[in-house]
Amino acid sequence: MLSVTVPICNEAGNIGPLYDRVRKAMDRIGKPWEMILVDDGSTDGSDELLDELADKDKRVKVIHFRRNFGQTAAMMAGFDFARGDIIIPMDGDLQNDPDDIPLLLAKLEEGFDVVSGWRKDRQDNALKRNAPSIMANRLISFVSGVRLHDFGCSLKAYRREVVEGVRLYGEMHRFLPIYAGWHGAAITEVVVRHAARTSGSSKYGLERVLKVVADLLTVKFLDRFQQKPMYLFGATGLFFLMISAISIFGSLWFKFFAEPAKTFVQTPLPLVAAVAGSAGVMCILMGLLAEMLVRTFFESQNKSVYMVRSARNLEEK
Repeated sequence: MLSVTVPICNEAGNIGPLYDRVRKAMDRIGKPWEMILVDDGSTDGSDELLDELADKDKRVKVIHFRRNFGQTAAMMAGFDFARGDIIIPMDGDLQNDPDDIPLLLAKLEEGFDVVSGWRKDRQDNALKRNAPSIMANRLISFVSGVRLHDFGCSLKAYRREVVEGVRLYGEMHRFLPIYAGWHGAAITEVVVRHAARTSGSSKYGLERVLKVVADLLTVKFLDRFQQKPMYLFGATGLFFLMISAISIFGSLWFKFFAEPAKTFVQTPLPLVAAVAGSAGVMCILMGLLAEMLVRTFFESQNKSVYMVRSARNLEEK
């Protein structure tokens, strides 16, 4: 089964045409499908239109949030309630073309686990949307090592097994291919069409760039230090302790060997030593605490620190 998941937030003018286009595209594919529409706290009557669709077509599943939780939460809900072996998220503003879904499925049939859409000819404001997006995509590719031109394109296709168990927060839905890559997923991209918005208003602004950068730092931390946070906190703590030690020796040298000799209050080095020493101790203690939390997390939930792709001739436990 194919599951198409769509976050909806104040898209009353787009819901009907979106359903019609998705239904026609999926019926042409000829496989069982469902459409999961997640109402992210809409206030323009979108909730009533979604319920009408669900009454008309049982393949349409509707989830209503109590309030607006954001696109990432809406996408996560769609993934949680999807029953298909392949999950296809897309936007609800008609800028993604459902007729591109067969292109994604064709790439999956070639053996890929994640296929990402690339809005090569993007129909958005060049200054407010396109330029920041190009810079953000290059930064994300450089930091994560996953080379995609368009992380922000919602139109993607995932095999269920590569996203099961993944939890997303903040604006991290765009980083889902990175999470899948950590689990050994084969990732590719295809050029998809992109249309200008004709109804409703964009929910994105330039302030979202800052959120993306902050989330990118979180993703990089999880990639490098999720299981060994002491490597980060410990290294930082040792650096500060080294600064403290150098400052102490510098203070002693100025007092006993410099001409003319200077008292401790005549240089900032004692203060630097105290602050850096305190920061170093705090970082090391935080690293130890983080190590305890990591172990508690894995052991309390019986989670494994590795994932097995396949095995042979092993007895069942």
